[in-house]
Amino acid sequence: MSTIALCIPAYNAAWCLPRLLKSAKNQLKPFDEILVYNDCSTDETEKVAIKYGATVVNGLENKGCSFGKNKLAEIAKSDWIHFHDADDELLPNFITTMKPWMQLSEKLDILLLNFEYKDFATCKTLGHANYHRESLLAESMNFILTHKIVNFALVKRKSFIKIGGFVTDQNVLYNEDRAFYCKAAINNLLFDYENTITCINYRYDQSMSASNKLKCTYAYHHVSLYLYQNLDKKYHKELAINFWNNAKIAASFQDWDLTKNSIKYAKLLDNNLTDVKLPFKILFFINPFFAFWLREKLIRFFKPNLREDG
Repeated sequence: MSTIALCIPAYNAAWCLPRLLKSAKNQLKPFDEILVYNDCSTDETEKVAIKYGATVVNGLENKGCSFGKNKLAEIAKSDWIHFHDADDELLPNFITTMKPWMQLSEKLDILLLNFEYKDFATCKTLGHANYHRESLLAESMNFILTHKIVNFALVKRKSFIKIGGFVTDQNVLYNEDRAFYCKAAINNLLFDYENTITCINYRYDQSMSASNKLKCTYAYHHVSLYLYQNLDKKYHKELAINFWNNAKIAASFQDWDLTKNSIKYAKLLDNNLTDVKLPFKILFFINPFFAFWLREKLIRFFKPNLREDG
């Protein structure tokens, strides 16, 4: 019978770990292992994790969640692993939903999971992943390039170890999930998708991604550079769109160096912009950087409410 480990990277997570660990204990069928990587927290993360029955691995220095996930995968004894952020939650049906998939050891390496996206303060449902399974099965690399995929997945431990796990380069720290899934697809791991909702992803302003949007933009750029160096030409259009979108976000922060760099690689891959309306389309074709610059200045002048930093 296949086994599964819950692997939780945690830094100063004493405030949210009880909710997650309670949800892990409330499964209709239990996890075989519950592991927490304490990334040199300055609060009572270790104490709280032990209180709720988790096995704690303490880091010697703060190295980020990717390093922590890789370390947990090394230590885990189970056949399958599920990485879960400390500030999110599991539904009681998680294990029972995973069990049938865990028997497909020769046909599956990574199972993407559906989840409910909730506002942390109000608990209002904001949406669901609702991935299109047929598109994922038809072309996993294309799917990953054109969708935002978060860390909710069931992963075969042996396959994870074989490809070297998460990318630990600090440049991709805020986009580590995309980097991992791209790496997995490049290494021909087999994907599938479970539509049943088994996880809750909470949105709150202090989260790692929400409070570090520009860092996320830099990380996205570095993951795109990795793909630029490792993907064949059939994905150039999709990757170009990634760079164009990143240039747009960089411009919204008025980080003009990152804007220029993203434009540079977008033009090398595909010089066409697919979602730009006239008259900006003409300007984008002539001088894309000036078009991004002018667009941003106009937004800040006429609609300053759209920019948090004014």
